[in-house]
Amino acid sequence: MFNPLNFISKFIKSGNKKELDRIGKIVVKINLLEENIKKLNDKEFPEKTIKLKEEIKKGTSLDQILPEAFALVREASLRSRSERHFDVQLIGGVVLHENKIAEMRTGEGKTLTIALAAYLNALEGKGVHIVTVNDYLAKRDSLEMGKIFDFLGLTSGYINNDQGDEERKKNYNCDITYATNSELGFDYLRDNMKYSKKDMVQRGHHFAIVDEIDSCLIDEARTPLVISGAAEDKTNQYIAVDKVIKLLNKNDFEIDEKDRNILLTNEGINHIESLFSNAGVLKNDNFYDPENLDLVHFVNQALRANHLFKKDKDYLVKDNSVKIVDELTGRVLEGRRFGDGLHQAIEAKEKIDIQAENQTLASITYQNYFKLYKKISGCTGTAATESEEFF
Repeated sequence: MFNPLNFISKFIKSGNKKELDRIGKIVVKINLLEENIKKLNDKEFPEKTIKLKEEIKKGTSLDQILPEAFALVREASLRSRSERHFDVQLIGGVVLHENKIAEMRTGEGKTLTIALAAYLNALEGKGVHIVTVNDYLAKRDSLEMGKIFDFLGLTSGYINNDQGDEERKKNYNCDITYATNSELGFDYLRDNMKYSKKDMVQRGHHFAIVDEIDSCLIDEARTPLVISGAAEDKTNQYIAVDKVIKLLNKNDFEIDEKDRNILLTNEGINHIESLFSNAGVLKNDNFYDPENLDLVHFVNQALRANHLFKKDKDYLVKDNSVKIVDELTGRVLEGRRFGDGLHQAIEAKEKIDIQAENQTLASITYQNYFKLYKKISGCTGTAATESEEFF
């Protein structure tokens, strides 16, 4: 029976079908090389890798050597791990090399597919990062796929949470490095805080292949990676300003309960200026002079601590520390602190030990980190449904 839809589809193909037809022709080229590659002895595989690297240095493009490189990886995998790539995995490898996203579900051999694109791109000698879901997979995939890369004469390593700088540097200098997105991101931040280039562990951001790319680039895209450290100790300033604030009259400030804000009146500004002038800490006889910015900040937070935040309502004092009370549930929020010096101002008000402030030393989102790479690709089981977001 004649089906007009089948007839039309022969002439009008979907974008995906066109791509598969195009890549299918590349797979045919790879398969035609298989017989010749099978005739090589084991020692000839690293020699082939050196030869391909030299071709790239002479100006040959990766696309031109792709069929031979993929055929070598397929045979190396068969000899070192007794696993031969299926044609569909070769298609996935081409997609990854072309910095696109391959839709591959769990069990379809993503790890083996990634090895194809990783080997080809590692021939440029600039390093390839393979981003895994957790530390266990980074180590497992590196050790398993490492057998293939080692057979071909390339080095591979992995980054785990418990490694020191020397070990990290050694693994980043491998041709192919397996790591989680957070390890890569934090290593980048730590490198940017080092004083010498030779102390940095990463050597660049050339090509990244991301497993479960949707979770990394969409779900966690704006998750910030933050390195914080102790700020300068300002305990004495908080205590001194708190004593001054307690000398103010009710006419010296106005409270806005609705917006939880507090402002000095003109009388209050004059009073503050005279108090700080007598103490010898006011610069240029003007409270709002740019040189007194820190002082203004301390005063504002001390005013809020003393007149807006009530003990046993907004916070509790327990075990010599200030604990925040959640205004919606009434529960104590363990381990949480008010920001921007307010917590320290409340500690000064309650005359308990003032803990040092933390400050952000370095921060980056996953989205911005992966933009550092010249080329990025990945695989996920739900690529098509999220294609617009990826685009």
